[in-house]
Formats: sequence, structure tokens, C-alpha cells
Amino acid sequence: MWSVVKSVALSILFVLLLPATQAAASSGDLLAAGRVDDAIASLQAQLKSSPNDAASYHYLCRAYFALADWDRAISACEKSVALASENSDYHLWLGRAYGEKADRVNPFSAASLAGKVRREFERAVQLNPRSVDARADLAEFYLDAPGMVGGGQDKARSQAAALSSVSQAKAHYINGRIAEKNKDQITAENEYRAAIRDSQGNANDWLNLALFYKHIHRLENMEQALEEAANARTAQNEVLVECAEILLRTNRNARTAAQFARRYILSNSATEKSPMFKAHYVLGTALEKQGDKLGAAQEYTAALALASGFSSARQALERVSR
Repeated sequence: MWSVVKSVALSILFVLLLPATQAAASSGDLLAAGRVDDAIASLQAQLKSSPNDAASYHYLCRAYFALADWDRAISACEKSVALASENSDYHLWLGRAYGEKADRVNPFSAASLAGKVRREFERAVQLNPRSVDARADLAEFYLDAPGMVGGGQDKARSQAAALSSVSQAKAHYINGRIAEKNKDQITAENEYRAAIRDSQGNANDWLNLALFYKHIHRLENMEQALEEAANARTAQNEVLVECAEILLRTNRNARTAAQFARRYILSNSATEKSPMFKAHYVLGTALEKQGDKLGAAQEYTAALALASGFSSARQALERVSR
């Protein structure tokens, strides 16, 4: 017992002795590995000694974001922006946190939050006009938000045009989203396929095509696109978890979903976009759908070992343990 306590104490001391930026970077590595509990603990320890460290608040926001704890994510992101108001990424993540919260509140509160989302995304683009992520997120906000809170397809098209000088593939994706919004399925499919062509078969672009097929209920085409995403030449292992999730949400092929999740877990190349705790949760869901409650329980337990605040895994574990 003492050895465990001593190990934890030494770990905290090590974090306290690190320069602020280095401690934040190491916490970013923990997030990429899906070790959210460890990341939060190290960041909180760092902030006790450096309470004005914007980078630590930024990573703390992203840790809570991964857990879908939107209120804490917003609080941490607001502090990072207050401390470093000229950082584009900090505004981008604050906008994302506001956006996720807006999707889960009543319409009156959502309208208020939508204005904050727009302002943060616009500020992120203003600070870094060549940020593909900031322009893409702003374009999607303009496309999805009503005009009364600053949305509009013309504004989305303007962002797509600006993106074309930075990332042709992302510009095609936004144009595909616009066409899909207008129920022009032929143009939308062509744009999504143009994104795949211009990115030389990027896995995320195949994933976007699969999502399009999902939306229009062409589920066999969706499965084919998911296979392409999972085996793309320009591969991002993180899409394996998203591919598995899509299969599970559409009740298509839980066995393949489990294979995708296992491949990711065994790849030893986790990313923050698909944290390891989420991969274990998705694998658990796939096993549960196949009737393997024991295997599912093991995966949900593995998820909680990395992210004890992940309520979806806790609820799932209680369900299969009854």
C-alpha cells in the first residue's frame, strides 16, 4: 500500500516541478493515450502551483470534453481564453464546448449559447485564418444554425471558398454538407468523393462519405465506405472507433464493429479524438450486442479504469452486471 502512495506522491511532485508548458504537453500525451483521470490529476496539480497557466486550463477543458462534462469543459476553456486571449485554438475549443452544451439544453438557453459558439469560432478564424479546423467548424455552425443567431448558407459557402486555398478536400466536404442540407444528393455525393480524391484517400474523408450514406439510408454503401475508411492508404487509426460506432448505431454488423475496436486497441497508437477509454466502451457495446455480457463487462471496466467519470460506461457496466 505504501509503495502505491509513494508512487502517486512522486508522480504529483514530478508534475509540480515541471515547467508549465512541459506539464501541459505531458498531459496532452495522457489525453492522447486515453488516460483521462491521470491527465486531470496532473493538470489540477499543475494549476495549484501555477494558477495562471493557460495551457493547463486548455488541456483540462479537453479532458472534460472527452468525458462529455460540458460545464466543467466550458469553465476550464473560459479560463484558458481569459489568460491567453490571442490563442486561436483556445477560442476554438471553447466554441466546441459551448456547442455541445447547446445541443443539450432548452431552446431558449441554446439560442444564447449559439451566439457564444459563433463568436468563439469567428475569433478563432480571425486569429488564425489558415486554421482548417477553425474554418470548418465555423462553416458547419453557419450551415446548421438559424439566421437569428448568425447562421446562413452564404456564410458557409464563404468559408468553403476560403478553405479551398488551405485544404481542397475540406472545402469539398463543406460544399458536400451544403448540398446535403439542400437535399441535392447527387452533388453531395460528388463533393464527398472529390474530398476523397483530393486527400488521396484520407480515412476521415471516407468516413464522411459513410455518414452521408447513413443519412440517406443507403446502408450497404455505408458499410462499404466504412471498410474503405478502416483500410485507407492514408490511414488514421482513430477512425476505427468511429466506424465501429456507426455500425452499432445503425444495428449493422456488431461483429465487424468489435473487430474495428479491437484493431484500434491493439494498434498502440491512440489519439485524443478516439481516446482509449472510448474504444473499450465501444468494444464492450459490440460484445454486449452479441450477447457476450462477460466480455462486455470487462471492456466497460477497462474504460472506467482510464476514465472513472465516464457515465456511459458506468451505466453499461451496471446493466450487464445485473
